[in-house]
Amino acid sequence: MILYVDADACPVKDEVIRVGERHRSKILLVCDGGLMRPRSQWAELVIVGQGLDAADDWIAEKIGPGDICVTSDIPLADRCLKAGARAIDPRGKAFTPDTIGSAVATRNLMTDLRESGMITSGARPFSQQDRSAFLNALEALIQKVKRGL
Repeated sequence: MILYVDADACPVKDEVIRVGERHRSKILLVCDGGLMRPRSQWAELVIVGQGLDAADDWIAEKIGPGDICVTSDIPLADRCLKAGARAIDPRGKAFTPDTIGSAVATRNLMTDLRESGMITSGARPFSQQDRSAFLNALEALIQKVKRGL
């Protein structure tokens, strides 16, 4: 099992490393630069070329069954699920084949509403409760993968 992190704007990189170390899982922090190398024997920093979806494309090409991607990017989560992997967002919401379709539709609707000016606010601020929910959800997801569920 490899833990892939869409790392450019990920608020839970340290948490992923902590959980990944506990499970002795390889962790790949994928970004287009600007991050420091993690201080963990289990974690690697992967710097991809500049570009709008360079990190997403790299993850989608490498990820496979038994792997987990941490991302708030719904289209990337969809690509990971199609590759047989799992995906979870930084607030602890696991994406599944049963839920990804509605997540993509909601994302597209919200994008349209923002572009039309009907909605001008973004997501709520990331909280300590979100961080805790993520830690619990990631642990549960890793356990499911290990059990083959």
